[in-house]
Amino acid sequence: MKNQIGLEKAYADKVSEKLNDFLSNIQVAYMNVRGFHWNIAGKHFFKLHEKFEEVYDDLNEKADEVAERILMLEGKPVHAFSEYLKRAEIKEKLNVSTDQATVKELIDQILILLKHEREILALASENGDDGTADLMTGYISGQEKTIWMLNAFMK
Repeated sequence: MKNQIGLEKAYADKVSEKLNDFLSNIQVAYMNVRGFHWNIAGKHFFKLHEKFEEVYDDLNEKADEVAERILMLEGKPVHAFSEYLKRAEIKEKLNVSTDQATVKELIDQILILLKHEREILALASENGDDGTADLMTGYISGQEKTIWMLNAFMK
């Protein structure tokens, strides 16, 4: 049986679950990065304050795109923070405010997102789901560049 966009329903249900896990990680990362943005202190304040805003804006856009993809697959996006916290591998980070600590946390969180993106990409590719694969491919290339840049900052 196929869904509204021509994908096998069993596959669509499976990838929707993985996308909801990914969405949960995005949402927890978003709140963490908002906290980094608000609380950053030190000599790199201006650069990091601006960078964190760029990152959380990007995460916000990704959350919307992922939720919409879940709906296209005929799934239901998770939309309660309590559910995000249960499902997410990324954990809440409180009171992180130094340049090195915030950037390290951000790198770690992006690496978790990348892991999920690569798993979803592999599953989508195996099932002829070009829409989900394309979404993940774009995310992966952008986040690999961000990690490279953040690691350069850490040196």
